Amino acid sequence: MTTEHLDGNALAGPLGEIFAVDVTAAVGRCASCGLTGPVASLRVYGPAPGLVARCPGCDEVVLRLVRGPGAAWLDLRGAVSLRVELPE
Repeated sequence: MTTEHLDGNALAGPLGEIFAVDVTAAVGRCASCGLTGPVASLRVYGPAPGLVARCPGCDEVVLRLVRGPGAAWLDLRGAVSLRVELPE
């Protein structure tokens, strides 16, 4: 694994294929340290075999996203919650 990373905005395109809202603007809470912030603030590593997003506070894995032919696998077990702003 390389030590270079992108910010969570790198997840906008891949998550946009799954969700109807911009999930990078959602506010999440790390299950490990409790840090709260936008998904865009996560440190993203990848792309192969998938994208791994780590907490900028404690470096624990918050999100994993793997895309295959015709399907995507999203693992959010490192996030306690995701708050998505929706229009009224």
